[in-house]
Amino acid sequence: MTNKVPSDIEIAQAADALPIGEIAARLNIPDDALSPYGRTKAKIDLHHVNSLQDKPDGKLILVTAITPTPAGEGKTTTSVGLTDGLNRIGKNALVCLREPSLGPCFGMKGGAAGGGYAQVIPMEDINLHFTGDFHAIGAAHNLLSALLDNHIHWGNKNELDARRITWKRVVDMNDRALRQITCSLGGPGNGFPREDGFDITVASEIMAIFCLSKDLDDLQDRLSKIVVGYTRDRKPVHASDIHGTGAMAVLLKDALAPNLVQTLEHNPAIIHGGPFANIAHGCNSVIATRTSLKLADYVVTEAGFGADLGAEKFFNIKCRSAGLSPDAAVIVATVRALKMHGGVDAKELASENIQALTDGCDNLVRHIENVKSFGVPVVVGINRFITDTDAEISALKEVCAANGVTAVESTHWENGGAGAEALAREVVEMVDNGHANFAPLYPDNMPIWQKIKTIATRLYRADDIIADQKVRDEIQRLQDIGYRNFPVCIAKTQYSFTTDPLRKGAPINHVLPIREVRLSAGAGFIVVVCGDIMTMPGLPREPAANRININADGEVAGLF
Repeated sequence: MTNKVPSDIEIAQAADALPIGEIAARLNIPDDALSPYGRTKAKIDLHHVNSLQDKPDGKLILVTAITPTPAGEGKTTTSVGLTDGLNRIGKNALVCLREPSLGPCFGMKGGAAGGGYAQVIPMEDINLHFTGDFHAIGAAHNLLSALLDNHIHWGNKNELDARRITWKRVVDMNDRALRQITCSLGGPGNGFPREDGFDITVASEIMAIFCLSKDLDDLQDRLSKIVVGYTRDRKPVHASDIHGTGAMAVLLKDALAPNLVQTLEHNPAIIHGGPFANIAHGCNSVIATRTSLKLADYVVTEAGFGADLGAEKFFNIKCRSAGLSPDAAVIVATVRALKMHGGVDAKELASENIQALTDGCDNLVRHIENVKSFGVPVVVGINRFITDTDAEISALKEVCAANGVTAVESTHWENGGAGAEALAREVVEMVDNGHANFAPLYPDNMPIWQKIKTIATRLYRADDIIADQKVRDEIQRLQDIGYRNFPVCIAKTQYSFTTDPLRKGAPINHVLPIREVRLSAGAGFIVVVCGDIMTMPGLPREPAANRININADGEVAGLF
């Protein structure tokens, strides 16, 4: 009779967390620079953050992955395990992650605190309300929405065209019923009726601004540049025109301070901000990353979904905006996921299949080539499952070696940092040898259409990009009114290099259809919506929320 494997939440709840002050002390953060949220989490005061600016930077390590599958890859788990592994071999390392969204937690995707014995804690808090950052972001966004409609109600001084309002409302929940709504019904006292809609909070431009701002002044400057809509003659109306900047900044000022927590092995973790990677840029905040680089010698961070989305946007948007230069990248792969890319049904993943694994490695190889094209050295982290055979692991390592990279197997889910020591040593050797020569994929002044095409053809291996004349005209208009130098943020499915989520592996002979472009003037990028992608997800037939409850002792159950 075998023992039941404890769930992630059971492992997290059994952990003996240290007081957050002890974690801060390891980073030389004084008590008066902490704003505790209970015993095990705290915010780091922005004054202390600013005082660190003259310190040298540590090494920046990006954890990314192959194209996601239902079999699982384990990017966050690897990030946490690698950090614990680095600390176990005597390095001063810190993990820097995104905050989870409530929508996926109660929907289908799950949380983002790692798993098994490679987790950040307190897991329940992190996956739920945490320190209230997302609530502040949602409140700031919806305050601007309210100010906008109030501006129209009281005379519309800026002559906003109700047909050309681009600023929606947000909620941190998957709710398809809110995708398209009609607001201000009920008579003159309720304003002027118009069509509106909701996005999920993590798709908000406020979230992107929050995560890309360098400090409070930069935050306010970016907020002022938000375009909420256009006049009849297509002139942009900004948040500053309806006097929303100051009040939004007030709502966000406390949230802007990064959050400090710990791993199961009591190593420091900073978790802050959380835009989605398919409908936004998918990275934690610039403030968190820059602070981490001042506090630790090695900083492990992640970018959402596969490298075609998360890593590309990390490199082309975040690093460009913040002046960051990554030293190495870990591409996470699992034998199970690669076999799915090779055509194996989910029910057959436990059976050895070298041919399917080798076929599926086409997906991994493309990601390796893509990350290398940014001048960043790569190591493949094999997140080993108990069903993986030695022959499969050997075959995977051979494919990687043939493509000029080392693959290291890790068992951090089962063994924590001890299971990631070999990966940690490989990463240290790579970054300490200084092989990185990072550069974004395209220059700032490249035309917008050409930026999209460069990503599509070089990273997705598309033959071309297509769009109807209306979209082409909008791209040209954005370029003409001063946004040519913005990077592009492509919103597409995370499940394929194409816009078809069913096309696994490394497809060729496809085109990238552009459905819509949206200006994020404050964030400083242009969102390019491709294929059937939703900025407000819906819940699945059986939401995770149906399994979540609380017991008589007040403990959360069913949260993964």
